[in-house]
Amino acid sequence: MLIAGFPAGPWGTNCYVAATGPGSECVVIDPGKDAASGVADVVREHRLKPVAILVTHGHVDHMWSVAPVAGTYDATAWIHPRDRHLLADPMQGMSPETTSMLLGGNYEFAEPDDVRELSDAQVLELAGLSFVVDHAPGHTEGSVTFRTPFPDEVSRDVSEVMFSGDLHFAGSIGRTDLPGGDHPTMLRSLASKVLPLADDIVVLPGHGEQTSIGRERATNPYLQDL
Repeated sequence: MLIAGFPAGPWGTNCYVAATGPGSECVVIDPGKDAASGVADVVREHRLKPVAILVTHGHVDHMWSVAPVAGTYDATAWIHPRDRHLLADPMQGMSPETTSMLLGGNYEFAEPDDVRELSDAQVLELAGLSFVVDHAPGHTEGSVTFRTPFPDEVSRDVSEVMFSGDLHFAGSIGRTDLPGGDHPTMLRSLASKVLPLADDIVVLPGHGEQTSIGRERATNPYLQDL
C-alpha cells in the first residue's frame, strides 16, 4: 500500500494520495490550496492515475484544489451533501479572519463535473482500496472521516488507516466556532465515531503529525473528558 502525504498552502493542510502501490490508480484526499502541484509530483513519481477525490469537509483549506485536480485527471469528487454547497461557495464556511485574508483576490470556485454524495457507513471501493465513511459532524455539518484497511503484509501492528480531516488531531480536536460548527455535536461525534475504534488504527489528520487512536485515547484531553 502506498500513502503519500504533504502539507499544502498557507494553512498547512495535509493532502494525501493513497494507492495499492506504484503504477496504479489512486485516490486523493483533501487537496487544499496549492495542493495541485504536490499531487502532480506524487502522481508523476509513482506513476499513478487519480480516479477519485475524497473531501473530509467543505472548508476552503481542504477543498480549494478539488475542481482543478478533478478536472486534470477526470476524477470523481466525493463529499457529504451537508457540505456540498461549499464546493461552489466556500465563503459560507469561512471565519472572518480567513475572509479578510482572501479579500481582494480574484478567486472563482465551482463544482467539478462529477460530484457524488457520501453517506454514513457507506463503503467506497475506489482504486482497489476500500474506504468506510463515518459521518462525524461538529466541525462542519458534513464532516466525515475515511477508514481503509492496512495490509497485514505491510504491518501486523496496524489494522486500519483513518483520514480524520479536522475531526481530531494529535492532542486536539477541530474548532467548532465556524459557520456550521457545533461543540456538543462534535463531542457526540468523537464519542460515537472515535472512541469505539481499535487502538492500533493510525490517524492521518487534516493538520499536523500522524497519531493513533490508542495514543489519543490515552493522552488527548478532549477524548479523556468523554
